[in-house]
This record gives sequence, C-alpha cells and structure tokens, in this order.
Amino acid sequence: MELIFNGIRGAIELILGANPDVAEIAARSVRVSGMATLIASTWSLPAGLAIGLYSFKGKGLLKSLFNSMLGIPTVVLGLILYLLLVPSGPLGFLGLIYTEMGISFGQALLITPIIISFVTTSIESVEKEVRELAKTLGAGRFDASIAVMRETMAGVVLSIIAAFNRAVAELGVAIMIGGNVFVRGSALNTRVLTTAIQMYTSRGDIEMAIALGIILLLIVFVVSMVLNFLQSRFA
Repeated sequence: MELIFNGIRGAIELILGANPDVAEIAARSVRVSGMATLIASTWSLPAGLAIGLYSFKGKGLLKSLFNSMLGIPTVVLGLILYLLLVPSGPLGFLGLIYTEMGISFGQALLITPIIISFVTTSIESVEKEVRELAKTLGAGRFDASIAVMRETMAGVVLSIIAAFNRAVAELGVAIMIGGNVFVRGSALNTRVLTTAIQMYTSRGDIEMAIALGIILLLIVFVVSMVLNFLQSRFA
C-alpha cells in the first residue's frame, strides 16, 4: 500500500508541477488520436450512412463483418500494419513507420468499424419511421434521407467520441507502429500515454506511470462529458 500511496502522491506533484515530459506526452496523445478520428470519419461516416440508408445485396454480411471487427486485438492489427509499413514492406515507401502519422493511420483503421457500426445502427433505429413520416409530408427521397440523418445526429456524435476514446486508450498499434521513440528536443517522438505508461511501469517509475494514467483517465472522462452535453443538445 505504501508503494501505491507514494506513487499517487508523486504523480499528483508531477501533474500540478506541470512536468514538461508529462505535458508533452499527453498533448501528443490527444493530437495523434484526434487526427486518427478525423481520418477515420472521412470514410466511415459516408460508409455508415450508405449502409444504414440503402438496401443492397450483401448488406447483412457487410454489417456482420464490421461488427466482428469491433473486437479485433490491437496487437494483431499493429503486427499487420508493421509488416506492411516497414521499409521492406509493400507500403514502406509511405514512410509512416515510427511516425505520429503512422500511429494515426493505424488507429484510424482500428476505429473505423466503431464509427460505421454505430452510425449504421443509429440510422436503422429511426430510418423507417422517419422516412415514412417525411414522405407522408411530401418529402422526396433525398429530403427524406436528410431527415433521417438529422434524427441520428446524436448517434453520429456518439460514434466519433467512442472512436476517439478507443484510439487514445489503445496500446498495440501505438507501440508497434510508433515504437515509443523519444528523443528530447527532436521531432522524432512517438511516445504517447499508453506506451509511456507501459514503459515507466516496467522500469519501476510508478509515480510517472500513475501520473500519465490519471491524465489518460481525465481525457476519457472529459471527452465523455462532452458527449453527454452534445447528446443533450441534439436530443
């Protein structure tokens, strides 16, 4: 218990003292995962809307595929991406290995099923009722689709927030693609909260590990509070 109490006390001192390493790692985590969420949203939101709004052959199979991918182990995805992105790999020419953008790209692939599945489910939960009501009021097919999307805005917001929380809290992709590189004063830094927590814990630096863990929990908590606020606005 003494180890825990001393670790928590030291962690609080690091946070209140605005330790530069803690601040830099936290800022990088938010930046990398925020970029991942933005990238994933560019293709996931249109895909989720299309799957939810339209009927086509193989729709059920496609939905099952994305639902099954929700639980993909991050370390497996990290391994696959590593083999693809290393200089000798088929995508090595992109130069993404051991870079912030590489982590963002990997996290974007990880959270794609989350956004698509959430958006599709939200649309299907109101699609038939809202579409029929809109058509009854004289709306065309396009206008009816717009009405459905408006009604599912809360679900869209939920999907984006859930995707960000998943990205910022994952470890496998971040450590295998980013490599947990840290060179003080250099732009070649890929250390994020999860990889740093793992490293400091293995080193026995419990104070630093707890400080970073507290910050990670605070980020997830704040993002969730924002979600609750936005959902209340769209309700």
